[in-house]
Amino acid sequence: MDSRFSTTRLRVRGYHLDGYGHVNNARYLEFLEEGRWAYFDERTDLAGIIGRGDVAFVAVNLNIDYRRAALAGDDLKVVTGLAELGTRSARMHQEVRRERDDKLVASADLTFVLLDVKSNKAVAIEGELRDLMAPLVITQ
Repeated sequence: MDSRFSTTRLRVRGYHLDGYGHVNNARYLEFLEEGRWAYFDERTDLAGIIGRGDVAFVAVNLNIDYRRAALAGDDLKVVTGLAELGTRSARMHQEVRRERDDKLVASADLTFVLLDVKSNKAVAIEGELRDLMAPLVITQ
């Protein structure tokens, strides 16, 4: 797979389910967040900049399209990529797919800004951080 993507695997457990026996819609937020954490963990140069504590990526918008139900025992993969890099914000695209047939379960787009932790204000994505992120941008 293209190194600009990250893939996180997980199994649907009983505690992920709602009263109808499929994954509760709110659980997808956790699945997607796990995918984003893994994405940055795998890119240690980016993680190092964020790990300094001066700046943070902060979600400002999330759109999810639910396509089909995931059930207990399903093995899922969360595929994450950087879809757009602006001057003050960026967008990640994610897909949750069922492993056995690669069917799309859900897709999401998350917009985030770079926050200066001290001033608590969004700042431009520039310099070393931008140089590291730019080659990661994918086209959908």
